[in-house]
Amino acid sequence: ENFEIVIIENGSEEEETFAYYRELEKDARIRVLHWEKAFNYSAINNFGVENAGGEYCLLLNNDTEVLAPEWLGLMLADCQRPEVGAVGAKLLYPDDTIQHGGVVLGLGGVAGHIFSRQPEWVPGYFARAILQQDYSAVTGACLMTKREQYRKLGGLEETLTVAFNDVDFCLRLGEAGLLVMYEPRA
Repeated sequence: ENFEIVIIENGSEEEETFAYYRELEKDARIRVLHWEKAFNYSAINNFGVENAGGEYCLLLNNDTEVLAPEWLGLMLADCQRPEVGAVGAKLLYPDDTIQHGGVVLGLGGVAGHIFSRQPEWVPGYFARAILQQDYSAVTGACLMTKREQYRKLGGLEETLTVAFNDVDFCLRLGEAGLLVMYEPRA
């Protein structure tokens, strides 16, 4: 009950999307804000956080689907710890293979998602795909952080318009002495 949802509309065209927004906005906890500028993932998320009132912020892509009912509570429990700067969830592709299980620097060039395309049920090397742990970074597709910390670090770097803005943010959290956690149960 203690949450708000801020949807940043940035380029939808179908009337059914706007009808859905009108339906959602009947709930006082849900607001739809319009982003009228060119697509910039970092700037859009920074705009959303600036317009949110919560102590904790969850960056969440619009193509996600909740599979674990306790996901938000699990992420919040981790994020409330003072030494934690961000928490990321396990994300799956529609075929139940892993999309995101943490980000490792150097994988694929700059940084990459570990365990990508492995079956969801495979525990991975030393069971790392199923264990809560710290990483250099987690994906911004589903990333929870403290609003105060987000603002203190300047949010996502807006010159990184599409990719690696989440990695940059997480690395700055690490430089600030904070942990970046992967929560596989979420």
